[in-house]
Amino acid sequence: MKTNKLIIAAAGSGKTTFLVNEALKQKSGKVLITTYTQANEAEIRKKFIEINGWIPPNVTVQTWFSTLLQHGVRPYQGGLCEKTVRGMLLVNEPSALKYTTKSGKKVYYSESADLEKHYFTNDMKIYSDKISKFVCRCNKNSNGEVVNRLSRIFSHIFIDEIQDLAGYDLEILKLLLKCSSNILFVGDPRQVTYLTHNERKHSQYKEGRIKDFILNECPKDICEIDEVTLNRTHRNNKLICEYSSRLYPNFAACISNQTETTEHDGVFLVKEEHVGHYLQKYNPVQLRDSVKVKVNKDYKSINFGESKGLTFDRVLIYPTQRFINWINDNNHELPPMSRSKFYVALTRAKYSVGIIYNYEESTNLEGLQKFTV
Repeated sequence: MKTNKLIIAAAGSGKTTFLVNEALKQKSGKVLITTYTQANEAEIRKKFIEINGWIPPNVTVQTWFSTLLQHGVRPYQGGLCEKTVRGMLLVNEPSALKYTTKSGKKVYYSESADLEKHYFTNDMKIYSDKISKFVCRCNKNSNGEVVNRLSRIFSHIFIDEIQDLAGYDLEILKLLLKCSSNILFVGDPRQVTYLTHNERKHSQYKEGRIKDFILNECPKDICEIDEVTLNRTHRNNKLICEYSSRLYPNFAACISNQTETTEHDGVFLVKEEHVGHYLQKYNPVQLRDSVKVKVNKDYKSINFGESKGLTFDRVLIYPTQRFINWINDNNHELPPMSRSKFYVALTRAKYSVGIIYNYEESTNLEGLQKFTV
């Protein structure tokens, strides 16, 4: 019997372990596990070795882009493009720029006027922000053969870090839900630390609104939404869980399975003048928005986005002004990307989170303790 399921996972809930164990249960048929980044792909492979000793021959682990190239672009490009596609070019801004006007307006090659330049570089590499759109075109042009091919090959398709997909990726997800394969989506919509597409398609569902997309754009009851199975964290203690959950009041509050205690547990405000002492005493990893933020070079530091998926005993956050505004008033409007970055930063630690904040003696903010020397 075909099943479709979206699992909303909390930070530190053991999402990768869950996916690997689900794949290992499938003794017949083939399993595809695909995820957006190469780092996530490597983590899944590592977890297979850790749990099972090897990756079973019936399991394929690859990035989302590799999946689209192998099963969508290369087998079915002929109906849209006569030249051979020679790979993909990763882009971080809208691709296919035609020219920039004197006033600074950017004009791009359109699909209708110049299909080749809209999708490809001069040496026939497909732009990363256009690949899912091209696959959708290939699927339509071939009467659904792209999705049919995937379902013929794989009885189970697992998509990790589902919150990273956007634009025409979502159209592909909609098609997969209707195919014969069993589909499992797993991710944490609270951890969207960068945008993968600038595509206008389904822009209302960017920043991880995959649940809303399924509820609003897909046939009713086509996909079960599970917000319970992976809502327990094995990383953060109860105090960190409770405070980080304030960032997303519309989500079920995360439950902590981390019961170890130390002499310094919870979320603390740390005055700038006490940072050196705090670093020396607790040796936290410093988390910052970018390399432009000045930190203590004698201690480890890492950017918010790069810390996603990592676990540390303790962290010290160098907050942005937007973070500070929200700390002062949890009802303050916090842009989605800032909210995600703050959530990621808060949920990296097992025992304690320090936030640099010049509090007054009268300061009393719920969920926060004051570090004193």
